[in-house]
Amino acid sequence: MFSLTQIFVIVLAFNTYYQHDQVVAQGPSAVAPITKHINTAKPLFSVQITSTDFMENESSDSNFLIDIDAPLVFHDCSENWKPYPVPCDEYQCEDVQATYSSKSSQCRPLSKNPILPGWGYCGCPVNVINPVTGSCDRGQLNYDYFLLTASDQGRNPTTSIYHSNPTGLCAPSASFQSYPKDVTGVMTLSSSPYALPADLSSYNMFKKITALCLPSNSSAPGVFLYGAGPYYLLPNSSADIRSYLAYTPLLKRPGSFGYFISVSSIVIKKRSIDIPANATAKLTTTEPYTTLRTDIYNPLVRRFSMVTKRLQPAKPVAPFSLCFSAASTANNTTKSGLKVPDIELNLQGGKKWAISTANSMKQVTKDVACLAFVDGGATSDPAIVIGTFQFEDNFVVFDLENSTFGFSSSLLSKKTSCSNFNFTNSDYPY
Repeated sequence: MFSLTQIFVIVLAFNTYYQHDQVVAQGPSAVAPITKHINTAKPLFSVQITSTDFMENESSDSNFLIDIDAPLVFHDCSENWKPYPVPCDEYQCEDVQATYSSKSSQCRPLSKNPILPGWGYCGCPVNVINPVTGSCDRGQLNYDYFLLTASDQGRNPTTSIYHSNPTGLCAPSASFQSYPKDVTGVMTLSSSPYALPADLSSYNMFKKITALCLPSNSSAPGVFLYGAGPYYLLPNSSADIRSYLAYTPLLKRPGSFGYFISVSSIVIKKRSIDIPANATAKLTTTEPYTTLRTDIYNPLVRRFSMVTKRLQPAKPVAPFSLCFSAASTANNTTKSGLKVPDIELNLQGGKKWAISTANSMKQVTKDVACLAFVDGGATSDPAIVIGTFQFEDNFVVFDLENSTFGFSSSLLSKKTSCSNFNFTNSDYPY
């Protein structure tokens, strides 16, 4: 016979098991602000990290485009950077050229180790696909050195600094002409051994866990955290954000350092849209809207149209095909005044990622809002690419310790947002 205390403990353990399907570790983390840029052809997100001259130890804050797919850090090699090139006879050169340099047909063949002016030794040219333009750009492999601020148990930035020196590419300024203002490079947060997370994890204190919280507007920063956590957002400074997360396995895809998950079906108002068994979903930080292969996109649009018959239709606005008349709320041009049913992604392991109105309806003009999903065509591969609009104000975690992807669904339902990290350190003037 169980006592009341024993019954309480059993019930508590049962609830904890089903609410949190992954045991999360505690540990130190690094932190940096994330900015949303809307002054470009498509919204993009950057992280602010201090770059340091390898030779003269001079540092400055730099904004890097966030890319969770790229194999290498990639930055503007301007006069202010003072590069320190990797020689052609170093092991990193052979490794990067063989495995991480782009083999795309649009790339020019690598030149044979030219002698670098002013250095007196041969350099290490590498090709990389520019995530903004899609072009193949040429860079010089470089010894880079970055500084990241520590967080106070996931609550605030502190004065402590973590050093990191992933090998990256130093490229001409012309490669970044289409980038947002003041963004001078690409910071890769992929699973590549030359990405920032791999270098940070070389410090034994860090767990291989990257957390991103993308802001929904450009006026206040979101947050990048690296390490096990905990993580906190205002106004409820006692609630560890990890308690909101569900987890699904991360999938590997040959030839890619990006992150993939399995989506078994899409559910809208209790009606399921089946997904082909061989379909995988790629997670991206460089494309704004979720793209679906045509055989998935068309059923989703038909179902969404049926459950929103009460709404007044509007003429479609490219790249969207389903739009409604809607006035924007509180002068916010990104969130519509509409309320529509959630779009639920059923994921491997039985988890559900609920995409609410804030992440499904895009206010494209003052009076028109559109379903923020795009037809990727009949041969789109991967079949699903989940874009940044669906990430905004969602806390997501790429956990390479456990090969899992953690997600919160919209934080707005928890009365907080990605812009609520407490950047109180004087180094961050937000």
